[in-house]
Amino acid sequence: MITTRQKIYTFAEYLNYQDSTDNKYELFNGELIAMPPARGFHALILSFIYDYLIAEIKRLNLTWKVMPATVGIRTDKAKSRIPDLMILTAEQCQEIRNMTTAVIEFPPLLVVEIVSPGNADDDYRYKRS
Repeated sequence: MITTRQKIYTFAEYLNYQDSTDNKYELFNGELIAMPPARGFHALILSFIYDYLIAEIKRLNLTWKVMPATVGIRTDKAKSRIPDLMILTAEQCQEIRNMTTAVIEFPPLLVVEIVSPGNADDDYRYKRS
């Protein structure tokens, strides 16, 4: 049986990766992992938490921004994750405006990952670390 090895990407290659689709990918130890869009109960939870965080930030009159699964976070040399939600300061949002990639290399104020039933092991063990 012939097997083909999966390409291992450097972080720079990951940042420049294009596959002519709207798919989002995380990088885990050099391997691209496709991230499906939130749907079903996961999407409802995401919407609930997003709305709650927005309301609380407004109530506290803060300049923070809630980012829904649009920006990745570099977590290691060859790793980047796309959390379900994150909160950034106004200063961090300004840094994003000047970036050419959709991956930050600084810690956000808060990261929210909604555990998926079919992917609980990954969400609890690997994404948490």
